[in-house]
Amino acid sequence: MDITSYIFETLYIFSSTLLYPVIITLILLAVYSLMLTGEFISELLKRKRDTENLELCCNSTRKHILGKDFEKAASSLSLLKQNFLVKNFALSAAGHIKKGNLLSLEWIVQEYEIKMAKRLEKTRIVATISPMVGLMGTLIPLGPALIGLSQGNIEELANNLMIAFATTVIGLFAGSIGYVLTQIRKRWYWQDMADIDYILDTLEAKE
Repeated sequence: MDITSYIFETLYIFSSTLLYPVIITLILLAVYSLMLTGEFISELLKRKRDTENLELCCNSTRKHILGKDFEKAASSLSLLKQNFLVKNFALSAAGHIKKGNLLSLEWIVQEYEIKMAKRLEKTRIVATISPMVGLMGTLIPLGPALIGLSQGNIEELANNLMIAFATTVIGLFAGSIGYVLTQIRKRWYWQDMADIDYILDTLEAKE
């Protein structure tokens, strides 16, 4: 066996051994995408935005801060009724305001920006990786399928093509879910960040 044949055979064996890990990974990605869909629906049902309540709580909190009454300022901000990320930010900020520590509010905003990016990462990774892994699952069985075709083994050809098509469909299925969830959540979090920035700007405003 010459060196070229040895290299080709090594590449074929290496790619063939990846088939089962690729299939398992695709199944896990498909299941994970369904779990993310459930998480998305749960988050959707919890979303609530009340601009009137937002303005009222922010103005009340600002008034108490200007009056140096940090206890009442924290209580006013805690009454905020918004989407859960904005509400959680308000509760975190209220804890710092209660201590009179207003300088840390910018830091809390950055922490919530990171939290939002982290939540988007999960669906973005699924949307990006799933089609790639699906493509791998499509290409790997084509080698054995062509060998089966050359040997007249129609059954082997059909089995490998079935695997190739199935992995493509699963990869696109999981990737599509990840993409749609990422786009919708991105719009949600832009709105949440706009509300958080409004809270911060209101609290830091001077007379």
